[in-house]
Formats: sequence, C-alpha cells, structure tokens
Amino acid sequence: MSNPAIAFVTGGYSSEAVISYKSAITIEKHIDPSRYNVFRIDITPDKWFHTTKGGEEFIVNKDDFSLTIGGEKICFDAVFIGIHGTPGEDGKLQGYFDLLNIPYTSCDATASAITFNKRYTVAIAGAAGFHVAQSIHLFKENYQERKAQLHKLKYPVFVKPNNGGSSIGMSKLSSPEGLDEALEKAFKEDDQVLVEEFISGREFTIGVYKSNGKIITLPFTEVMSQNDFFDFEAKYQGKSTEVTPAVCSEDIARKVRNAAAGIYAVFNCRGVVRMDFIYNEQLQEPFLLEINTVPGQSDASIVPQQVAAAGMTLREFYAMLIDDALKSKQ
Repeated sequence: MSNPAIAFVTGGYSSEAVISYKSAITIEKHIDPSRYNVFRIDITPDKWFHTTKGGEEFIVNKDDFSLTIGGEKICFDAVFIGIHGTPGEDGKLQGYFDLLNIPYTSCDATASAITFNKRYTVAIAGAAGFHVAQSIHLFKENYQERKAQLHKLKYPVFVKPNNGGSSIGMSKLSSPEGLDEALEKAFKEDDQVLVEEFISGREFTIGVYKSNGKIITLPFTEVMSQNDFFDFEAKYQGKSTEVTPAVCSEDIARKVRNAAAGIYAVFNCRGVVRMDFIYNEQLQEPFLLEINTVPGQSDASIVPQQVAAAGMTLREFYAMLIDDALKSKQ
C-alpha cells in the first residue's frame, strides 16, 4: 500500500505570507518522508502551484485540488495547513476542502473564521465564562462616528487589526494622544479594528491539541518582551525572552491549562492551536487575548519549543496531526 499523498500548503494572500514561508522551512524539514508523499503547494494571489526539486512548476487544478505531473493525476488524502492569515487561517480554505471532502490538520471552517476575528473570539469566550479584556470593535466605514465610544475604555489600550496576526499593525497607547495615527496604522491592515484595554500581568502562551479525541495542553511559555509589548520585532527578531516551561506555581499553571483546554472545547477546535493569555496577579486569573489556529512553526516560534519540552520531536508531532486528519476521513 502506497503512502498517503499529503499537500502541504504555504504562502497566502496577506502580509503574513512572509511568516508562512518561515514556518514552511521547519514543517518541510520535519514531515516524515518515509510515511507520507508530501507535495508543497504555494498558494498566492496569482496562482496555486507545486514546484518540483528540479524547478519545474505545476499548476493546481482548483476544481478538485489535484496535480497532474508526468501524465499522472495526484489527488490528496489530506492537507497540512501552514498558511498564516488569509486564506488558510480564516476558514476560507477549510470551507473549500470541506466541499471537496479532503481532511486537513487545522480547525474547521467555522472555528477558523470565528477565531480569526479577535472581537468575536473574546465575545464568545467571555460569554462562556472565561476572563477577557474590555474592548471596542470599530469598522472602517463608520469608525469616525463611533470613536466617542472609546472613552468607555481605560488606558493603556491596544489598537490592533481585528483580523490578522503576528502583531502586524498593532500599537499600544498610554493616553488618547496618538489614537488617530494608531487607528490609521491598524486600518491599513484590516477594515476592522479592535481597541482593547491593557491587562497587566504575566504573559503566557500555550499550545493545545487534540489526539484520539482527547484535548492535551503543551508545557506553556512565559513571554517577556524587551519592547513595550510582544510586537512583530519581539516575536520574530529576537526582542523577547521566552521561558519554556514557564516558571510559576502549580496553581497558576493549573488555571492556565484549564482555561486553555476549556476554550479549545468551547470553540470545537481541531489540530494544534496556540492561545495567548495575560495572568492578572491581582485577580489571580488568566485573561484570554487571542487564539491562533495556525500557530507559527519557524525556528523563532513557540509551539516547536513546547513540543520539545513535552518530550516529543516535531516529526512525531506532525505525524500525529496528519494521522488524526486522515482518521477523520475514515
């Protein structure tokens, strides 16, 4: 019996494509070629294509997400989604693969679309009883009319694109001064912007996944940024200190793990996700910041650190994600 054909999709349509390609280096290195026939598929605004080791390019047939190479048609048994941002993290590709009945390694279309929207994420998590920061959701078409609502928030605040990641377009303000510039910066990335109260405390980020129906939390990380907050430079250019596993009391660890597993269940997540929390020491509770359904896998990324801390190799971990996707089709 031949090995399953796996499409590994990377690239994307947003400014996060550069992060997708950083993750791609790690993912390609650690998907086991003895178990899977892996075809890297670059998804760009211009075309979807596969490039062979010899440099020959083949265009994907979007009618059934197949390739034809040397007269042989290749249909995929599963897809490993490695695209940050649209269309791989916001549910668009997931809906497409659902229509084609091709399983994939990430959350489904509904969970991906909801969690990609930061405001809807915290609204649902808050309604489910989890702690979240107060925030105001603005739309580009009428935000000038609604700016007066921002006086309800206590400074400092974060101003950030509502859909997106990698802290691109995000600002932190200690007062209303500079608000217009911060909004303009965020609206360059998205038509929706979230203005959210700053929660003081320790920043923890935790990977969560499901295997054989069981929700499992990875050893989590404390992030200490050298910058004012965990921005793009801190995340990807070495301007932060990350401690994995985080050094904290068992009571704090239990609260973070329980919140992460509970939120994973509420959103009906699949595959591996990463959740960011602020642990407020005054209230002694973790506050959810956001959920990343396609977490970074580059050398600078946190989930690979947590997988290692859990005593697994990335080859084992990726095989588990792929095998779980393949089982879902059976």
